[in-house]
Amino acid sequence: MEPEVSKEAEKQPMEAEAGDPADPRDLVSSDDEIDYSVEPEFYDPAVDDVDERWAHKQRKGRTSDAVLSCPACFTTLCLDSQRHEKYVNQYRAMFVCNCKVKTDQILREGKGKRKNRKVTAVDSATPEVANKGPVYHPVCCEICSTEVGVFDEDEVYHFFNVIPSNS
Repeated sequence: MEPEVSKEAEKQPMEAEAGDPADPRDLVSSDDEIDYSVEPEFYDPAVDDVDERWAHKQRKGRTSDAVLSCPACFTTLCLDSQRHEKYVNQYRAMFVCNCKVKTDQILREGKGKRKNRKVTAVDSATPEVANKGPVYHPVCCEICSTEVGVFDEDEVYHFFNVIPSNS
């Protein structure tokens, strides 16, 4: 039940809440409330310089071909990567972040022509498969679990499903 309002009270202008510059009924749009003469407090002109110093500190002086990000959630996966000489959409790295290696799954390179080789899943319980070719483990984004590459026996990450950006 709403309280009854007298006719005189209906004619009175609504009281503005604390901090409101004007009667809300008089505003044409929310832009009328914004004071553009004052810089927003969330803007920091030096933030890019701070971020750049952080990235250089993380790389420890090494140069990188690209910064790699997850294609699904855009999370940074690697700050220090090397582009493949032949396959330009593939990268390798030793130092990563936000990556999860699935050690319970084993992948092996398929047989056939060099150009058509594929990495396929195998059953780790099969003994005859144990010593045939290099072993790879799938690598997933730790945030969204998208598969982004593989991890080899030499502890090198090979990325093929990532978004590269200039470093």
